[in-house]
Amino acid sequence: MLMRAEKVPCMRRKDFVMTTSSSGAPSLAGLSGTIVLVGVGKMGGALLEGWLALGLDPKSVIAIEPQPTPELTALTKRGLRLNPSASDAGSAAAVVIALKPQVAPSAMMSLKCHVGSDTLVLSIMAGSTLAFLEREFMVNAIVRAMPNTPASIGRGITVAVPNKQVTSPQHQLADALLSATGTVAWIDNESFMDAVTAVSGSGPAYVFLLAESLARAGVAAGLPPDLAMKLARETVAGAGELLKRSALDPSVLRQNVTSPGGTTAAALDVLMASDGLDPLMQKAVAAATCRSKELAG
Repeated sequence: MLMRAEKVPCMRRKDFVMTTSSSGAPSLAGLSGTIVLVGVGKMGGALLEGWLALGLDPKSVIAIEPQPTPELTALTKRGLRLNPSASDAGSAAAVVIALKPQVAPSAMMSLKCHVGSDTLVLSIMAGSTLAFLEREFMVNAIVRAMPNTPASIGRGITVAVPNKQVTSPQHQLADALLSATGTVAWIDNESFMDAVTAVSGSGPAYVFLLAESLARAGVAAGLPPDLAMKLARETVAGAGELLKRSALDPSVLRQNVTSPGGTTAAALDVLMASDGLDPLMQKAVAAATCRSKELAG
């Protein structure tokens, strides 16, 4: 079951205050606790950029990143604490883990100095289950989340599932942090996460492949490669934006483009055949779901 966390005008816990800006977007300007961000690569960097855009003071952030970019290093001039010494440890409002799963086990021990009894642990590591994180952090409040790469431009979709220790204020805190990169959907059944990973986590790659394939088909039909790629890129991007803005079901949008007996109908006769796109996509998503389960152990 999908649930959207309600946005509230003001949310409080002993070390966190979230307000809503005049535009209705969540604001992190009132955060008085510390956010520890572990891993500031593409996804961690997108989160940090989004938090700062929502008013989070860099002084509220500890970033742990062995290979910091010049942009991340520059934020230390505004108060961000980068790779602090053990003497700067202390319980944080939230520890956000944006590491690759294969490096996570070796990093867990160094994170525990930031995790207190009231700390929210928010993980965006693919395949890292709530049970694994509970074992590592001794059953702290934990949220497991799966974002996708459009988060880098604030257009991502993140699916999140909390464990039973997450309080309502911590739920709102997690929602605010994740909303910095786009839409957030909450589920109450962790078993959905493998299929979520296959559909939305991996999904952007399928769309990019569609653009590649469409461009190659254009070349095969006689178009110059540059023109074919331009048409493919703009068509996929424009159709995606129309889908985003429209309240119509995708099937209705498809039908609106399709004239009976026309060129689109001829193409769709191929794509919607019994051996067309649907069974191929189902096979692809099933393969990704299976692999996600394997990675989770």
